[in-house]
Amino acid sequence: MANSINDSYQDFPILDQKVNGERLAYLDNAATAQKPQQVIDSLVHFYEHDNANVHRGVHTLAERATEQYEAARTKVQHFINAKNHNEIIFTKGCTDGLNLVAATYGEQNIHEGDEIVITIMEHHSNLIPWQQLAIKKHATLKYIELTPEGTLDMEDAKRKITDRTKIVSVAHASNVLGTVNPLKELAKIAHEHGAVIVGDGAQSVPHMPVDVQDLDVDFYAFSGHKMMSPTGIGVLYGKADLLRAMPPYQYGGEMINTVHRDETTFADIPFKFEAGTQNIAGAIALGTAVDYLEEIGMENVEKKEQEIVDYVLPKLEALPYITVYGPQDPAQHTGVIAFNMDNLHPHDVATALDAEGVAVRAGHHCAQPLMEALGVSATTRASFYFYNSKKDADQLINAIKATKEFFNGGTI
Repeated sequence: MANSINDSYQDFPILDQKVNGERLAYLDNAATAQKPQQVIDSLVHFYEHDNANVHRGVHTLAERATEQYEAARTKVQHFINAKNHNEIIFTKGCTDGLNLVAATYGEQNIHEGDEIVITIMEHHSNLIPWQQLAIKKHATLKYIELTPEGTLDMEDAKRKITDRTKIVSVAHASNVLGTVNPLKELAKIAHEHGAVIVGDGAQSVPHMPVDVQDLDVDFYAFSGHKMMSPTGIGVLYGKADLLRAMPPYQYGGEMINTVHRDETTFADIPFKFEAGTQNIAGAIALGTAVDYLEEIGMENVEKKEQEIVDYVLPKLEALPYITVYGPQDPAQHTGVIAFNMDNLHPHDVATALDAEGVAVRAGHHCAQPLMEALGVSATTRASFYFYNSKKDADQLINAIKATKEFFNGGTI
């Protein structure tokens, strides 16, 4: 492992390359994070030495695979400070976890006339499941709006969350605005009205310390690939009493206790929600990613990203042809920065930046209602992680200036 967080990029082999003849500045971390050699090695090691199904066999490989799989569950439990390891369910990703809650707890508890409250800044993964559930159940879906500064309007939240509200589901951090939402305060409001709260942790768990017991969330979902593990693995945390009362999400092997011709009894949590062969290698590699992040320290991850935002956000805001969305104060901003360049489509900007070796994302970022609220169809998004540096930030700024000069025919 690298000697310090400032040279951690050395652990990421993919970053040591040139793109279009330029050094790679990978700034698409909100979409997916790169993988350190340690995570890659753990994936390869499993397939080379321990590949077997879990919980089913008594032979040596099966026992080793099971031990590592369940060890990863315990690592995740401690990483987010869940009360018990059985409150950790392995999923395909954050989207899968949110759909699981909507299809089980939501199906059980939402009835005609009930309310579901989300925010206008939600990723489609935390919007469409609730939208479709509300349509199916003849319930009302309500949106908490934004302040002019791009933060969540908490006065509006207090108006929207009522005694008819049964579920509140909120992104802990926005994948567009870089806003961190006051999830603990929202949980308190929700519980005062008898509602449960669901947290979308896709943009928070990889970037800051998260304590689900302190937040007092009822459910909390996140993806592994955004925190350096392979794709196809994620986590749903749920309070044990709620999980036990919910029906299974899928049916098949592994999630049963007994099966007879006319009836089935289901396993206890978490296995009730892990039907079939899971992404065993992905879960083990997720455990390795947790080890890596804990060795660095999540406080240090958050501090490093804040230093980069403190450095780059004022530089972006100083460019007269750039509009930045979300909080203008770097202290209120994660490493996700969405912006537009005057008279240029975000896809053209992203293509031009790629020519300079800078990888960013352009589009609606699976947040079309937010784009409508902002009055745009799309944005360009640069998103930083702890392995990025001020050198990457400078490369972004210089590439933006070069793009402006190119499209202006040589003048800025």
